[in-house]
Amino acid sequence: MERKEFKAESKRLLEMMVNSIYSQKEIFLRELISNASDAIDKIYYRALSDDSITFNKDDYFIKVTANKEDRTLTVSDTGIGMTKEELESNLGTIAKSGSLAFKTENESKDGHDIIGQFGVGFYSAFMVADKVTVTTKALGEESGYQWESTGADGYTILPIAKESVGTEITLKLKENSEDESYDEFLEEYRLTSIIKKYSDFIRYPIKMDVTKRELKEGTEDEYEDVIEEQTINSMVPIWRKNKNELKDEDYTNFYHEKRYGFDQPLKHIHISVDGAVRYNAILFIPENIPFDYYTKEFEKGLELYSNGVLIMEKCPDLLPDYYSFVKGMVDSEDLSLNISREMLQHDRQLKLIAKNIKNKITSHLKTLLKDEREKFEQFYRSFGRQLKYGVYSDFGANKEDLQDLLLFYSSTEKKMVTLDEYVSRMKEDQPYIYYATGESYARIEKLPQTEMVADKGYEILYFTEDVDEFAIKMLASYKEKEFRSVSSGDLGFEDDEQKDTAADTDEQKELFEHMKTILDGKVKDVRASKRLKSHPVCLTAEGEVSIEMEKVLRAMPDNQNVQAEKVLEINVNHDVFDVLKASFESDKDKVDLYTKLLYNQALLIEGLPVEDPVAFSNDICKVMA
Repeated sequence: MERKEFKAESKRLLEMMVNSIYSQKEIFLRELISNASDAIDKIYYRALSDDSITFNKDDYFIKVTANKEDRTLTVSDTGIGMTKEELESNLGTIAKSGSLAFKTENESKDGHDIIGQFGVGFYSAFMVADKVTVTTKALGEESGYQWESTGADGYTILPIAKESVGTEITLKLKENSEDESYDEFLEEYRLTSIIKKYSDFIRYPIKMDVTKRELKEGTEDEYEDVIEEQTINSMVPIWRKNKNELKDEDYTNFYHEKRYGFDQPLKHIHISVDGAVRYNAILFIPENIPFDYYTKEFEKGLELYSNGVLIMEKCPDLLPDYYSFVKGMVDSEDLSLNISREMLQHDRQLKLIAKNIKNKITSHLKTLLKDEREKFEQFYRSFGRQLKYGVYSDFGANKEDLQDLLLFYSSTEKKMVTLDEYVSRMKEDQPYIYYATGESYARIEKLPQTEMVADKGYEILYFTEDVDEFAIKMLASYKEKEFRSVSSGDLGFEDDEQKDTAADTDEQKELFEHMKTILDGKVKDVRASKRLKSHPVCLTAEGEVSIEMEKVLRAMPDNQNVQAEKVLEINVNHDVFDVLKASFESDKDKVDLYTKLLYNQALLIEGLPVEDPVAFSNDICKVMA
């Protein structure tokens, strides 16, 4: 027996790996199975250049065996095995990657790529084992070898008799503690679930002896436990199949098998790219919004595989925030991985994949909008808000991608319309894209501010979500047409009949100045309205902050008491204005009373709280008295 010490740096790395590098202990089984798959791949490569070797895929497999009595777990393979020198170089120096070196020398174009970084991944076994024993026989060698280690103290190597070519790794599991139960890695259901989770698409069969409950032969109601060897993994991933072979139900079944959601996927996107970066992806747009979508608990991200091995359950870097609702997976051959598949380097390949995925989602959503409008509107009811956040976020960096996907309710069409549809219907003399904000379509329709715009036959977009106006402010314009709120200071038009009243007379100016003094601090100005027809009064806003934006900002936990610059507009063609003028000449106390009433009335119309409900109630009583 030959005993050797690990190098000092290897000891430190082993201790660090066992205690902190891997996020979950179950990862060890993924690593050992991946290494076993690599070992079989090596025989395949050898067969390509050695005519004496016949590679029959059916002869190769991986076996996982649990022994509860001895508390051991064994992973064996029919792969290429290791010589004594390879044992020392691959297992004696942590982070020496036999598979990585082999891959460098044997780049393949037919899908049989080596993915492991053997040295580091192998040592994940020490997260769950006190002792690891490796017995191996290399292809073409007469004798085998046994490598054994209890951790950082070192390892032994001795020659053994081994009939078959391949490698067998046996883990003597750690004793259970108050915090950890290692017995779970001896349970059939736990092992099968780990294999299905991480290694379902390894290209070789992963076999296990599974206990089945069957009717005892010759009886009608007596059952017995029968041990049966089963292949646990499905081997052929759906994303590597030809799209022409697959039906919609195949994608739906995959959606449910992977537990992406309990609903039905509204649309699937199957991507196969073989260019600057090679990857396959299957993405799903869900039908319904997840119950926790707008909570801190929700995590965005796609499953990330490297050649069929699950690397990350949710890789957030693959999706922009505004597409965080997308579910699915990506399998790439080109990602740079370190710490044997556990940590992903943020490299150029990942950014290329993310950019391509973003463009594919955008393209498919536009196609859905064009070809399947009803489905798109169903999607938009669930996730339209997220697209609007995408327009608003990152200082509008994504607005060009998303603007053609936005839908808003139309005052004239009485349904959801796109911005392109709106612009295509604009009248020749219409200067702006008009919109109005409110809590509901019904309330917006009753807003006094919409009267003149609607009377001119101009279409109005109804904004009912708090993010709507913020998104439109960021968008600023669409196809060279600016957006304009019906409550803004300038609507861009003026009726001939209004020209005489639009410019306040000296008498009006004096009255409005007096009203402004009464409302000191509450409004920036009081003026004659150019937009009211039948209503007596309304509030409008000047500046960048609208009244609706004020409501949203003030409702936030960290609000800065943001206020819109409000203007009280009076309809000088209304009977109320005649009463105001008469009172201003004979009884200024009444002007004060009427001014407060009109102001509070305008607040109520806007859905803003009356500042002093008691005073408002008393003012109404004074009028009635």
